[in-house]
Amino acid sequence: MDSSFITDNLSSFNKEGALKHGLPSMAYTSEEFYKTECQTVFSNNWVFVGFAHEFNEPGDAVPVNVAGQPVLLIKNVNGSINAFHNSCSHRCLKIVDEACNVGSMLSCPYHSWTYNLDGDLCATPFFGGREHQPEGFNMTEHGLHSVKIAIWHDWIFVNLNSESQDFEEYAKPLINNFQDIDFKKMNPVATLDFGEIETNWKFLMENFIEPYHVQFVHRTTTNQPLEDHYTIVDGVCVGSAIDLDENDKVEGSLSVSSRYLTLFPNFIIGRYFPDQIGVYLNVPTDSGHTLQKRVIYTTDGKAISDKSVEEIKKLWWDVHKEDHAICEKMQLGRLSPASKNGGLLSPFWEDSVRAFQQMIADAVTK
Repeated sequence: MDSSFITDNLSSFNKEGALKHGLPSMAYTSEEFYKTECQTVFSNNWVFVGFAHEFNEPGDAVPVNVAGQPVLLIKNVNGSINAFHNSCSHRCLKIVDEACNVGSMLSCPYHSWTYNLDGDLCATPFFGGREHQPEGFNMTEHGLHSVKIAIWHDWIFVNLNSESQDFEEYAKPLINNFQDIDFKKMNPVATLDFGEIETNWKFLMENFIEPYHVQFVHRTTTNQPLEDHYTIVDGVCVGSAIDLDENDKVEGSLSVSSRYLTLFPNFIIGRYFPDQIGVYLNVPTDSGHTLQKRVIYTTDGKAISDKSVEEIKKLWWDVHKEDHAICEKMQLGRLSPASKNGGLLSPFWEDSVRAFQQMIADAVTK
């Protein structure tokens, strides 16, 4: 997309004043804008792509889509997870189409070029004719192309920009919120797979970031008064929080002290005191659709009953479905010409949303 076209559409967003407009409707509905995000937002930042606990055995391989590009995550014989461009070095075929275990070697289905689990090229059957390697061919120069990867506890991030800042430095504003947790005692207890949501990925992020909607959208599932919330804006980490007393707890609803934090662009983590974490994986498929799932963790190392797990799953399923309905209506609302200038943001409750949107605007106009 022509950068001047984007800049022109951001004129209301960039307008000075106490009240700020949100991103224009085209930021949520335009396929060209989404392609620009792929070339900028998702190509130059640490993108959340998966959960390490889902890789059980060497050879476990999961194909993911990052910035519109096929990427492969695979566990090696030492237990580490590698990331590669999911493209054979021979004719550039996408090697793995769905999650599977490839065994001890990864073989391209087209001509059987074979790689080990660290991406090294090990076999090129008959590539040189009757000989497997033609004269002058160096196997070590034609392995799979690596993608920069970082694993923070159970959460896998990749960065397509090989010159990017190290993850630990980039994510420091987020990581600082979890210094008191012993992550060795954290256990995944449930996964909620919501499939495809008919909304732009940014609406799911923004909805999580701001507390303004909670007392209206979640009146039957939460007891967290709006006036007790506050927003958090700390560089690439934005969100909100609430501090409640133990006496405020209401059984069957969300009524505990919580932290709702994000790491730009697509990582969401909720902390619910004293002993629960929820992490969302949001994978955009186009400008109007996003795949989402949530993994729920306990953080105190204690066993949890099957009944309690089912109660937790039901609560979060209900909360998410309330959010999904709102975000899908937000997507539909952006089809109206009245939404061209992005609406207005609360300077108090939605300054964290504004910070997220500013990072988007900065990325796509560089």
